[in-house]
Amino acid sequence: MTVEILTPEKKLFSGDAYGVQMPGLTGSFEVLEKHAPLISALQAGTIKVLRDKQNDLARFSIQGGFVEVLNNRVTVLVEGGSEL
Repeated sequence: MTVEILTPEKKLFSGDAYGVQMPGLTGSFEVLEKHAPLISALQAGTIKVLRDKQNDLARFSIQGGFVEVLNNRVTVLVEGGSEL
């Protein structure tokens, strides 16, 4: 699936991924390939992008935001994001 993590200032990540772990308002959740359509608010925390099944990770600290999952594409709009 394709993942994009965007802030108002820049693009933090864009590329293919096996899965994405995100800090939802009621707890962390993970999105894998062919996930059902979803829109969710995110709280401050860490987004983990799993680039492959061998746990190759990219980690990003965020202050909050929103995620949309549609047609095997994950778009994350965040405030105050930075790579860890």
